[in-house]
Amino acid sequence: MFDALTNKFNSVFRGLSGRGRISEKNVRESMREVRSALLEADVNYKVVKDFCDSVVEKAMGAKVIESLHPGQLMVKIVNDELTNLMGPVDSKIYFVSPGPTIVMLAGLQGSGKTTTAAKLARLLLKQGKNPLLVADDLQRPAAIEQLKTLGQQLEIPVYFEESKDAVKVARNSVNFARKNGRDVVILDTAGRLHIDTELMGELGKICTAITPHQIFLVCDSMTGQDAVNSAKEFNEQLELDGVILTKLDGDARGGAALSVKAVTGKPIKFVGMGEKLDQLEEFYPDRMASRILGMGDVVTLVEKAQEQFSEEEAQKMQQKMAKGQFTFDDFLKQMQSLKNMGGIKDMLKMIPGIGSQMGAMDVDDKEITRLEAIVHSMTKAERRDPDIIDASRRRRIARGCGMEPSDVSGLVKTFNQSRQMMKAMSGMGAMGRMKALKSMGNMDMFSGRMPGLKIKQRSKRKRVDRRKKGKKNRR
Repeated sequence: MFDALTNKFNSVFRGLSGRGRISEKNVRESMREVRSALLEADVNYKVVKDFCDSVVEKAMGAKVIESLHPGQLMVKIVNDELTNLMGPVDSKIYFVSPGPTIVMLAGLQGSGKTTTAAKLARLLLKQGKNPLLVADDLQRPAAIEQLKTLGQQLEIPVYFEESKDAVKVARNSVNFARKNGRDVVILDTAGRLHIDTELMGELGKICTAITPHQIFLVCDSMTGQDAVNSAKEFNEQLELDGVILTKLDGDARGGAALSVKAVTGKPIKFVGMGEKLDQLEEFYPDRMASRILGMGDVVTLVEKAQEQFSEEEAQKMQQKMAKGQFTFDDFLKQMQSLKNMGGIKDMLKMIPGIGSQMGAMDVDDKEITRLEAIVHSMTKAERRDPDIIDASRRRRIARGCGMEPSDVSGLVKTFNQSRQMMKAMSGMGAMGRMKALKSMGNMDMFSGRMPGLKIKQRSKRKRVDRRKKGKKNRR
């Protein structure tokens, strides 16, 4: 979502890196570009002004260390200011004892409250809690059925009533939770405008009846400044404890993420990074700042990997690699885990040095599906021992997955090369592994010559197209 902003920041930093020193003139010139980019990203005007003024002040008061270039110093200053703008870190839900802890979700209609309620319940379930989902959105006809369906998927109970009294449903749900040992109640309320006096009054009555311990506003980040303005109004009427931003993986400009904390004074607790029920993340301002600046997010990447791979599985896989016994069945498991982590494009953005180049790359996650299709077209014997795949088998596999024999041949060849490399690396030290990984860049796994992960440099493609066009004109 921050691609345009990331590209603009990187352009500014590249411009400064060519300067011998930082001066007030070149800093102010750079910040004019940053100011324009932030406004285009729909960041609140006052937030933009304060941010840029603070960066200029810090830059002029900073001394460039001999080992740093001006551009590198500006990266640090801007990163610190972005972190301060969205921080501090406060992603905790404060639980009470004895329970249940009552969490109420409020927000505009269509902001994603119902799905967010289910995502939050799943997150708490993983933390060892016993959540209860409460269908208290009595305005939207399908809201109760939607929450019941989500609850069934997660195997989490959903409290609902055939009633039109939201206050009564909320009160009864808390009593139900106490009797049934549910230690967290997550209340999904009806969407409403802050200017709707009647519905806002209903929220006030619910708060009086059950006294929620945490009130979170669910904001659709796709709406930009509208989300921030509604957050401000809801906070004045409800005294929020935090904000949950949804749809942060979309094509919105990202202004809500950069503005909401500064405008409301309330922390961003969680962010929704996709439609799946496992795509709700705790919000860390320093990690988000790194992503915005194209510096990656290694900590989140490692956490995602740990969720997919247990230590026991990792050890088994390492032993297989050391013995050269890595099979296409293992490969399929790895590909599935890769997809569960959010896809290759999202992961590449979290790797330092690559995230800033993603704007110039064309990464197609569908290529993983094509790779899987080839493997699924193989027999069990072929998956265990790719060496038996001859020309006849390649043709049969290609027919089975609707591809060319050369595609199958390319995958098998690269797989064998990778397996040999893994076996060789298992006996190396850290430096040896680094050299081996570097040499793997010459292999075809990530090239367009086979159905691998096609990562193309867009700028290069454009230059090639212009050259072809020039030749035609000369003719």
